[in-house]
Amino acid sequence: MKAAVVFYSYDGNSAFAAEQIGLLLKADLLQIQPVKERRALKFWKIIVGVGQVMFNKKPALKPYSFNSSDYDLIILGTPVWAGSPAPAIKSFLSQEKLSGKKLALFACHAGGPGDVMQKLKAELKDNTIVSEIDFLNPASEQEKAKQKIEEWVKTLTQ
Repeated sequence: MKAAVVFYSYDGNSAFAAEQIGLLLKADLLQIQPVKERRALKFWKIIVGVGQVMFNKKPALKPYSFNSSDYDLIILGTPVWAGSPAPAIKSFLSQEKLSGKKLALFACHAGGPGDVMQKLKAELKDNTIVSEIDFLNPASEQEKAKQKIEEWVKTLTQ
């Protein structure tokens, strides 16, 4: 099974999870990056993120190479911003128009996943979602996260 992990990471949590999943599955990694990343700290990070989600922003992305037909499984990862996928992931999905694919979803958050999975599934309705999981600050709780990731990845290969 050829797999790809496509993800966006703002604080490193989704990157940590994606790298672990990629190692276990021997998957290709594609980190989505906005052309212009609005960096902010603490409280302002939340304000900036919520504003982007509320106004349904889809930032321009740095060029990348990806062909969904090359993969049997695509794992899509996002941080949770105001209960939603990060705007960069929304940009990726609007560009790629995935259809008829086998997908697994993961989300990283600092408090709760909100409606992120329902929103992703609604955007990906023409695909088969085989599994979904969320992680609480995986980069901060690495050993705990690695164990949870390993158990989840086993379910993807069965």
